[in-house]
Amino acid sequence: MRDWLPSLNALRAFEVVSRHLSYLRAADELGVTRGAVKQMVSKLEESLGSKLLERKGHDLVLTPVGNAAQNDLRLGMKHLTNAVRTVRRREHSSRVIVTVEASLAATWLVPKLPGFWVEHPEIDVLIDSSQKIIDLSSSDYDIAIRYGVPHKDGLFVERLFEDKVCPACSPSIAHGSPALERLEQLDEVPLIHWDMSHLNWARETRRWFTWEGWQERMGISDLDVSRGRRFSDYALAVNAAVSGQGVMLAGLPTLQDLVDEGLLTIPFPDKVLQTDIGFDLVATRSALERAEVIAFSDWLLSTAAKYKAKRG
Repeated sequence: MRDWLPSLNALRAFEVVSRHLSYLRAADELGVTRGAVKQMVSKLEESLGSKLLERKGHDLVLTPVGNAAQNDLRLGMKHLTNAVRTVRRREHSSRVIVTVEASLAATWLVPKLPGFWVEHPEIDVLIDSSQKIIDLSSSDYDIAIRYGVPHKDGLFVERLFEDKVCPACSPSIAHGSPALERLEQLDEVPLIHWDMSHLNWARETRRWFTWEGWQERMGISDLDVSRGRRFSDYALAVNAAVSGQGVMLAGLPTLQDLVDEGLLTIPFPDKVLQTDIGFDLVATRSALERAEVIAFSDWLLSTAAKYKAKRG
């Protein structure tokens, strides 16, 4: 009699939960809801006739059966993922897949990509702009460009550039009547907020890109920074600032091109704060064994170095 296999989605859900011992973190990795993950695991337990997970106080733990199954299942998922990845890479042998935060993709990376294709017209580059942190070791992605995110051991990580933060707005606001010349005048214009409350990974970023944190670092406390317009996407906040809807906290040098083009203005050039976070190139060691990934990584590092040198 042939062995019966349960749903692959259910097996995958249990494998992810067994690593995190958290339905919420598993849901974040899988890109589904917490309830969906719990339902898939429950159906797997029902089909197997055995409990795989149980609660002990507030903790989620593996049962003896779940513990016995997790190692083989994890290895099996890894082999399956590698097999699919091999097939896809043979189909697209000269493709590099890059995951990058949407605002950096729109304002910095994508405008510079033609320079890469001049040097390497034979290599396709697929850009996935997402707020989700992808596990490079268990996905088809070759390279990640990450900002303010802790990195796992075993990954290749190289800093592209540090980030600076300062107020920025359209020239119509900066040079309006009256012109923005003193910090106290920020009480007279709308503030634009980047709301990162939905981003689990953004703790370090939040330290620098909230008006409350900026005001504290500037040593002032009499501004009403709670008011204004809020956007969950940084690119939307940038668009709002460019269209004259208020003053945002901008990251430099990534938005420097918009300043050079006259779309954004830095009204207080002496109030630029150097952060302790920046943009990193991240890849697995195995990905960097492929010539096309090496070519894109080298180009990315070289482009960032030239950009930093140009900006001083």
